[in-house]
Amino acid sequence: MRIGVPAEITAGETRVAVTPETAKKLKSQGHTVCIQSGAGVAASVPDDAYVAAGAEITDAAGAYASDIVLKVRCPLDSEIGLAKAGTVLVGMLNPFDPAGLQRLAAAQLTAFALEAAPRTSRAQSMDVLSSQANIAGYKAVMMAANSYQRFFPMLMTAAGTVKAARVVILGVGVAGLQAIATAKRLGAVIEASDVRPSVKEQVESLGGKFIDVPYETDEEREAAVGVGGYAKPMPASWLERQKAEVAKRVALADVVITTALIPGRAAPVLVTEDMVKAMKPGSVIVDLAAPQGGNCPLTEPGKTVVKHGVTLIGETNVPALVAADASALYARNLLDFLKLVISKEGTLNIDLEDDIVAACLLTQGGEVKRK
Repeated sequence: MRIGVPAEITAGETRVAVTPETAKKLKSQGHTVCIQSGAGVAASVPDDAYVAAGAEITDAAGAYASDIVLKVRCPLDSEIGLAKAGTVLVGMLNPFDPAGLQRLAAAQLTAFALEAAPRTSRAQSMDVLSSQANIAGYKAVMMAANSYQRFFPMLMTAAGTVKAARVVILGVGVAGLQAIATAKRLGAVIEASDVRPSVKEQVESLGGKFIDVPYETDEEREAAVGVGGYAKPMPASWLERQKAEVAKRVALADVVITTALIPGRAAPVLVTEDMVKAMKPGSVIVDLAAPQGGNCPLTEPGKTVVKHGVTLIGETNVPALVAADASALYARNLLDFLKLVISKEGTLNIDLEDDIVAACLLTQGGEVKRK
């Protein structure tokens, strides 16, 4: 089959959907891989590296004139017109954008969004949300360290002792756990909060201290278990107690990293303006929920601002700041998904009895399949 990889033209997107590693594997399976010239440059992959892996270099029209098109972000209107009817499109296509789904359906594309894959063991190797959140958690700490005007580790010098930075991480999913591990490597003192009690052991195993808020009712305990790998909305009574406990820790923190981001929903407020006012001058907040409004109402998506003496970082595409490794992980996610829709004979085989394929399918035959 002919597999095309267009360059990403969405502003700020530096990742690429196929790396020389995965291009070589696709080539060994008998496929023709067509990469748009310059598609990997921002991810430190020149055209020559793709050619060495057996791929062909083409233009945008050539990449879209393929049986399967692999993307990072959903194609813009100007790109959709380059694809032929019946083309299989695979990428992070934002299944929560009804207008975008209609455009893909109108173009007669068979579109799969990997963000919609179920959070199951079998789908783990295709879980783009986790692979990219892992990158985001690491980079969030790096951005915080860059903006924070003091050391992260405790240092004993001839000029005196420097205290370790206090880091509070709110939300202990994949990004939060990676942030804990990275901040620990830098020598910070770490506290973390999450509504799910099951993550306490994970936090402590990475060297952090869990901010424990006891559950007082069965309703609170049930909500805390979560569903599908995500936290459920907690009762107001528990949220008030958590807010008070977290506010104490935030006031003492040098760095706060918020990670509460659930696809398709507005980001919950975890750090209020009053909490920001209580923080020390020079403190830093990295808001990984900025793409969906932010976990702090003072966050300005896409900008770094200083308010009440606190630096708020609202970068909306953090994985793209680590383009080489983010692309490598994402490309492997795509490669594993293709195994489900391409038969061993190398032909297209879309089996809607497969729970992963069915969950990821957005449009087919001019119709929107995801409700």
